Amino acid sequence: MHLPGSPRWETGKVQRVQGLAQAIGASGVEVDASRLIRAVYSSDASNYRVVPQAVAFPRNAEEVAAVAAVAREAGVPLTARGAGTSCAGNAIGPGIVLDLRRHMAGVLSLDPEARTVRVLPGTVLDRLQAAAAPHGLRFGPDPSTHGRCTVGGTIGNNACGAHALTWGRAAENVLGLLVQDGQGQVFSAAPEVERPGLGDFAKRHLATLRTEFGRFARQGSGYALEHLAPERAGDLAKALVGSEGTCAIVLEATLKLVPVPPATALLVAGYANTIEAADAVPALLAHGPLAMEGLDARLAAAGRRRAPALPPGAGLLMVEVGGQATTEARARAGILARDAGTPHWTVFDGAGAAAVWKLREHGAGLAGRSPRGRQAWPGWEDAAVPPENLGAYLRDFGSLMAAHGVDGLVYGHFGDGCVHVRLDWDLEHSGRGLRQFTGEAAALVAAHGGSLSGEHGDGRARSHLLEAMYSPVAIQAMREFKGLFDPFGALNPGVIVDPQAVDDDLRRPAARPRPAVPGGFAWSEVGGDLTRAAHRCTGIGACQGVAQGAPDLGAGFRAALDSAALDSAAAEAPPERAVADLGGGFPCPSFAVSGREVHSTRGRARVLQELARGTSRREALRAKDLLAALDLCLGCKACSSECPATVDMARAKSEALWRYYRRRPRPRAHYSLGWLPRWLRLAAHARWAVDAAMGNRVLKRMGLDLAGLDSRRPIPDLPRRTFHQASGASWGSRAIRPHLPPGASDLSLPAAHRPNGHLALVGDALVAPAATADHPPVVLWADTFSAHLDPDVPTAMAEVLAGAGYAVYLAPARACCGLTWIATGQLGGARARLEESMEVLAPFAIHGIPIVGVEPSCTAVLRSDLLELFPTDPRARCLADAATTLAELLGRTRGWRPPQLKGRAVIVQPH
Repeated sequence: MHLPGSPRWETGKVQRVQGLAQAIGASGVEVDASRLIRAVYSSDASNYRVVPQAVAFPRNAEEVAAVAAVAREAGVPLTARGAGTSCAGNAIGPGIVLDLRRHMAGVLSLDPEARTVRVLPGTVLDRLQAAAAPHGLRFGPDPSTHGRCTVGGTIGNNACGAHALTWGRAAENVLGLLVQDGQGQVFSAAPEVERPGLGDFAKRHLATLRTEFGRFARQGSGYALEHLAPERAGDLAKALVGSEGTCAIVLEATLKLVPVPPATALLVAGYANTIEAADAVPALLAHGPLAMEGLDARLAAAGRRRAPALPPGAGLLMVEVGGQATTEARARAGILARDAGTPHWTVFDGAGAAAVWKLREHGAGLAGRSPRGRQAWPGWEDAAVPPENLGAYLRDFGSLMAAHGVDGLVYGHFGDGCVHVRLDWDLEHSGRGLRQFTGEAAALVAAHGGSLSGEHGDGRARSHLLEAMYSPVAIQAMREFKGLFDPFGALNPGVIVDPQAVDDDLRRPAARPRPAVPGGFAWSEVGGDLTRAAHRCTGIGACQGVAQGAPDLGAGFRAALDSAALDSAAAEAPPERAVADLGGGFPCPSFAVSGREVHSTRGRARVLQELARGTSRREALRAKDLLAALDLCLGCKACSSECPATVDMARAKSEALWRYYRRRPRPRAHYSLGWLPRWLRLAAHARWAVDAAMGNRVLKRMGLDLAGLDSRRPIPDLPRRTFHQASGASWGSRAIRPHLPPGASDLSLPAAHRPNGHLALVGDALVAPAATADHPPVVLWADTFSAHLDPDVPTAMAEVLAGAGYAVYLAPARACCGLTWIATGQLGGARARLEESMEVLAPFAIHGIPIVGVEPSCTAVLRSDLLELFPTDPRARCLADAATTLAELLGRTRGWRPPQLKGRAVIVQPH
């Protein structure tokens, strides 16, 4: 075996990469060895970057075997990858990376009577849960990444989640595995299955298996060799769980299912700090709760979504209990609260409890910034101690953080003694201090009888520290165990056995600053450094989630966006591509269609990170690689709100397009679609001619070809009159004076906005009084798309606002957010549009009058992009604060109640 770093490997590296891809492709397996895809797969959710030589996408066990055969022949290692959410560098490797999620996904069979299920390794956990739910069953482990993590990854890391307190870790729920070892042998691993040398190994190390492994529930570091003891039936399947793909590749798993509790309630108790919350854990465990989670209240405050009012306290403890009905569960929670040791507590159920759980699930993303606002990193995010030692460990750990000058937000599975925290090491400049801190932290956790890892695995972050908690005999036993299945070290090298150092292959220190350029976005939230913006992505993969029971929207997307690029990307998309339940939102839509890593927000962020590296020109990506990754980004800005780390890929795309095309000819579509508001205004004066041309097949094809658009694209009919034309004709006489604060004069408004100008009260048949204290004014801003293509929408909004008691004014038709210019990277044109909009809208915003946007995407421009294009203009901040959606305004309108819609269909457009 010739691993990377050896002379044979380095000789002819480019030819070797090409040869690997050709050999894999010749066996019929989908493979990609382009610089772009290798860059995308060079990182997971950890601090590390290891560029693979090729990425393969096998469809079945036979294709996995074919790739493994090529790897053995070429002498390169093999790393299996699920969803790439590994925080410790478990899912990256220098040879061939196997992406098992793309094709090897699905539930093979489910037996509700036996409560078992057979499943492929690439199946997203929520898909498994959706299959079991109709039978009142579920898979016990529920890591917070359940919407995107895979069964194979769950098994590889021995994942747990909040409910491991009740149903155990992955190992306790695995009944059997079909695996392939490092020598290409495929075999079944189950209790009492004999493997050559395994029985002798267990006998020789029996004392060590019984004394050093499996000492407490969350001992996740190293191999789970305790399962090889005879009193545990010598269960090889369970022993392979948590081996992080270093011994075998999972091809199929048989899992245990458990019944879902009929009802649950969630007690949230507030304490002075997380240490006091940890001290309360032992007493509450006596009540047998289903789950018990700890949460730093500062992390809860960092959540952007609305959550129920939580009890006061700097440390929160979430304790879930079950019952046959909600009333019983709530009563049990009340009884448990008596032992909570605090007077501050609240019981939630239903939607309230779900909102609190959603906040907890976003912990890894929300904890990506430390309390002092610095980027926080994984690396020591997963330690565990026996629950009775948790309070003492947190006290000592706090002292250790203070001694090293680092900080982070603590949360985790307190009922199991497992602590999650990301620390603000200065990884932007170097990895100095990382090795010393983790070494001292390892000694500390070992002194408290704990484990370096409680569920994320050791990976590249902690494998070199295993000697702090295991004796040399135990270390040797783990080396021998790996040797039984992977004698040449071909599988996931550098992890657990013969590990890499913690500060090898760090991604962030090698990235160079990329300052913002005048004329582009300011990137103020990251100090004007685009590299820092790219590294806001923590890799946890919230952009790749799927929802339980959600329909497959792939076909619908492909029908609506029938372009050659999208058709190619979506080819053979697996059936589990669907929208995600991420706090009520969606993942990246292009990933939802294609299922390709490069089309996710995380994949695109990895490309941006790669471009920021100080590598040679030959090794570096090109700008065209970035544009290829960004090509299918729809600019929907879902990532800016759904991503816990608030990665705004739409803005990054605009910046990239602006920089690339500043001195180059642009695609024709940039002028046709990028200038669409101009063309719509012109078309409004020649509607019949436009409709006639688009109704003629030849003229339509010629026109769309000239515009650089797909001629198959349907073109909407133009309305008889635009919204502003209709409102001016019907309601111009209803203009009223704006209601201004005391002492203010309407002379401060531009002339076009004074009474009898372009401001008109909308609602010809409505009796709406002039603006008074009881009927305050609002400005309804109908964007170009709504006004020119669907005028009924702003008309209906105006009627709703008037019916809610508001005096409604219309923004002038020339108020435009410049969204199409921004989306195509024409930032100069966007600035001109927004400058004009500030002139006509800011005077209202200055007087506290809400600006109600019809189109959410356009409203989002006023709230975010406007501030980044005009960072020093006070009008921009005022207008951003005044911009609101109809739902937000009505939600804070005193006395307003939503109408009864029983029996009526409602169509909702997400993000």
